[in-house]
Amino acid sequence: MEEKKNVSSAASNVSDAPQHGGEYLVEVENLVKWFPIKSSFFRRTIGNVRAVDGITFKIKRGETMGLVGESGCGKSTAGRTMLRLIEKTSGEVYFDGQEVSSLSRKELRKLRPRMQIVFQDPYSSLSPRLPVGEIIGEAVREHHIVPPEEYDDYISRVMNACGLPAYYKDRYPHEFSGGQRQRICIARALALNPDFIVCDEPVSALDVSIQAQIINLLKRLQKDFGLTYLFISHDLSVVEHISNTVGVMYLGSMVEYAATEKIFSHPLHPYTEALFSAIPVPDPDVKVNRIILKGSLPSPANPPHGCKFHTRCDKCMEVCKYAVPEWSEVESGHWCACHLYDTPEQKAAAEAAMEDARAKGQKEDEQEKAI
Repeated sequence: MEEKKNVSSAASNVSDAPQHGGEYLVEVENLVKWFPIKSSFFRRTIGNVRAVDGITFKIKRGETMGLVGESGCGKSTAGRTMLRLIEKTSGEVYFDGQEVSSLSRKELRKLRPRMQIVFQDPYSSLSPRLPVGEIIGEAVREHHIVPPEEYDDYISRVMNACGLPAYYKDRYPHEFSGGQRQRICIARALALNPDFIVCDEPVSALDVSIQAQIINLLKRLQKDFGLTYLFISHDLSVVEHISNTVGVMYLGSMVEYAATEKIFSHPLHPYTEALFSAIPVPDPDVKVNRIILKGSLPSPANPPHGCKFHTRCDKCMEVCKYAVPEWSEVESGHWCACHLYDTPEQKAAAEAAMEDARAKGQKEDEQEKAI
């Protein structure tokens, strides 16, 4: 009887545990990536650059999530850490129900074709020593995506899908324009038949007309092959056009996340409001109420206490300087980390944290005076 009780209790614990996978292809939970700062002489760790500092979000299958924020806020680091190109400090990344960091090298190699990345700079991300056919097909051969006798035809089909004629196979990267090189980068990722692609600012190095071609290509490939994207960009207009959901990062932390229409029409966080007010409007007669942020972006090696944005926020309250705001669902599907939207319970906890921080600061001041 006791054995049956133990088995049933274990089964209930399993059923109560959060299930990963299902409609969500990618799930990120409290992801952290810190880079150590070493002293110049003894090489001791004297601090950390908090590039990614506890972000959480999910991406549904076949959808695109846009990730925006100022330069240096940790967008690219987050994307690369998700793919395990960089090892995480802590947190969890689930891909199709599998925790990526727990996989062995052999298991990760099997999973690699399903997770790909398109880098920002098409000029430096292609080897100048290899012809285009080899650049696209090298990984196809390594991972045995198709039988050897079908290799050439497969590479030709992938190139045609990305708007590249098959006779480009024998040419080298320096013979192509920026837009064509980015198509080669996309073809290289697509050739492995992936489910998920991190697009790390794929159009930032291209002119506007070519940007439109690449964005339309990505949308067509998503429709044809059922791809899921994490689209990292500074161009908010492009993000609004291509994304189903949008996450906003500031100094390594996620400050807001919601469906694209909801976040663009009704941003909650003061930083998101300021960021979106900078979107240019193609009408000279329309006056836009631009929100100019005061001060400069703090260092991720020494972020401010409490809310990281309080040093530049025009809605800053006293509690913002001491207590870190909770990541919570303010509206249905609309997540935000801001004390303006605290529940009564969160407000009480934040005020208690503020009093503790003040008491600790006073104690430290008294100790310094005594010395």
